[in-house]
Amino acid sequence: MEGNHFAKTAYLSKFILRLDRMRISIWVLSLTFFTLIVPSAFKEMYSSQQERDAMAQTMANPAMTAMTGPADLSNYTLGVMTAHQMLLMTAAVAGLMSILLVARHTRADEEDGRLELLRSLPVGRLSYLNAALLVVTAACVGLALLNGIGLYSLGIESMDLEGSLLYGAALGATGLFFAGVTAVFAQLSESSRGAIGYSIAVLLISYLFRAITDVSSDALSWISPLGWVTKAEVYDDNNWWPIVLMIAASIVLYAAANYLNAIRDLGRGFLASKPGKKHASPFLQSPIGLALRLQKTGIISWAIGMYVLGASYGSVLGDLESFFSQNEMLKQLLQQEEGITMVEQFLPMLMIVISLLATIPPLMAMNKLRGEEKKERIVHLLSRSVSRTELLGAYFIISVMNGFVMISLAALGLWSAGTAVVEGGLSFAMIFGAALSYFPAMLVMIGLAVFLIGFLPKFTGFIWMYVLYSFIVLYLGGLFQFSDWIGRISPFGHVPQAPIEEFSIIPLLLLCLVAGVLAAAGFIGFNKRDIEH
Repeated sequence: MEGNHFAKTAYLSKFILRLDRMRISIWVLSLTFFTLIVPSAFKEMYSSQQERDAMAQTMANPAMTAMTGPADLSNYTLGVMTAHQMLLMTAAVAGLMSILLVARHTRADEEDGRLELLRSLPVGRLSYLNAALLVVTAACVGLALLNGIGLYSLGIESMDLEGSLLYGAALGATGLFFAGVTAVFAQLSESSRGAIGYSIAVLLISYLFRAITDVSSDALSWISPLGWVTKAEVYDDNNWWPIVLMIAASIVLYAAANYLNAIRDLGRGFLASKPGKKHASPFLQSPIGLALRLQKTGIISWAIGMYVLGASYGSVLGDLESFFSQNEMLKQLLQQEEGITMVEQFLPMLMIVISLLATIPPLMAMNKLRGEEKKERIVHLLSRSVSRTELLGAYFIISVMNGFVMISLAALGLWSAGTAVVEGGLSFAMIFGAALSYFPAMLVMIGLAVFLIGFLPKFTGFIWMYVLYSFIVLYLGGLFQFSDWIGRISPFGHVPQAPIEEFSIIPLLLLCLVAGVLAAAGFIGFNKRDIEH
């Protein structure tokens, strides 16, 4: 009956909240913690307005606008500085939080047969979807309030109550929007992998489109939902309308997800999978062929995204050179060595961001094995003539190849777009050399993932915390003035930052050695431990 479509929604919400209480708490508290430590650090490092104005000068270039969005650099208070350098990135992470949480309790539960079991009980047809959305909405509201009140409680003069609440609302609204996006794709796709992949693609496209349009056409950046975050002008004009627009769009997406869920069959999606071949090829019958087939769509999507990411950063390098040539103050601030152009001085920072993003798909490929184990699928392979070493080796090879392809395509995109706009072009060897020097650090991350799968399978998610740590200490290390040893905890902190620093192959060889030891230990552990079944 129509009135029973939402029966037991509140009960199911409590059930989902109980299952995910630790996961949600970690997400919300981690995002809040990193938000609150930044203004305090900025207050210590940039105590005078003169120092903040000097920082504003370094941020006033197309490359930084593409990365962090626009801001009122003539009024660069501690509040504006915090919102400019942190809000967009934190909002993107909040969006990722919602994507993973919603996919986990919609298409993933449906794919694993849990939803069919629940549907056999007296619950409404739309109850479980709305229970998941209700929990994620509560998490986003909690995130907004914790960040808003927390920022205001710091007592920093330029961070008033309205701006702080708007900062929190921007984070919460971004989470709501991407929760709606994922809920819709959970109805369209036939798999949780597809729902997550499509949703993350929307997140990446939103960021890239905003990056390009913020530099080239500010009006067009209104098309991107992440562009709405920067349009809020937090701690400056405090414009609430973009956030209201995002919440309205979220309501529309929630309604669309409910409608699509109501008219589709359980276990089916509107984007139907293509029928497979009648007979499997010899390659598909091997462990590496099967693993590659399962991950093909994700690898192709990430490959396209990495090339576009590199090209989007490369496209602003021409404006960067002309900008610096007209700004004598910035020349003095950034001048480091004779014979190195301003573009080359910015390359290390771009490479850190690109290499860390390029590390995500190979780690996803490696951790896919753990996901298959938790779903009790690998026992069927191991019960046949497939050894554990062969199975783990297949995923390891795919992960290593994946990492090499991702960093290479990003470098190719950066070079192809950059050489077209920079006067005199860019050196292909310099760009690829700088990019591939980060590949050994990626191998250490992959090796650590193998080690965790072999010895500590329940802690494989730790690798993502390590990636986040690497991003914070390396991308924001210059702003926070971290000690060198803090950056060297990450393998990426050992990579020579060419062309600024003199290239040395010794650190890269040592990183390769560490990666090999971790991977070998992981293989040994995987062969000895029990398989979940």
